[in-house]
Amino acid sequence: MSLLTIYSNHSPSNAAIFSAFDDIEAQLNAISVQFERWVAQKILPQNASNDDVLEAYSDSIARLKQQYGFQTADVIKLDASHPDKVAMREKFLREHTHSEFEVRFFVEGCGLFYLHVEDKVYSILCEKGDLISVPANVAHWFDMGEYPHLACIRLFTNPKGWIANFTGSDIASHFPILETNQGELPA
Repeated sequence: MSLLTIYSNHSPSNAAIFSAFDDIEAQLNAISVQFERWVAQKILPQNASNDDVLEAYSDSIARLKQQYGFQTADVIKLDASHPDKVAMREKFLREHTHSEFEVRFFVEGCGLFYLHVEDKVYSILCEKGDLISVPANVAHWFDMGEYPHLACIRLFTNPKGWIANFTGSDIASHFPILETNQGELPA
């Protein structure tokens, strides 16, 4: 289940939690973050190729390419056996910005995006079927978990792909990690 938790950046223990899609979408739209649900145009087999994944979501990808001028789309897959999983997690857990949108669509698995906007931190647990589009220059970090399991479509306007500008802030260390956040379901 997708989950949005909104914290004060000064008090991670005080939070508002949203689990209904419409509530999550409305809260994120208020800070110019696009949140959508996509459905594949065809059933994907287990271990589908990257080309099969891109084809299954081609209409949605084409719409976003036209809307934002994205030049490329690719698929990234990570699981617990990935040899660089620890280094990648450490890199993504550092607060950073990008000069372009960061768009991720979760084909499978899950991940936790944190957005630091003004005096709030928005934690978005994204799961299969969720698309999140973080605007350029919004400070954020991402947790793929200690034992990652995800496949995501990424869209870029810059052909060089993922280029981060790290803020140097340690704010990410003050908030729950993916394994903790998955247990924070509303009563």
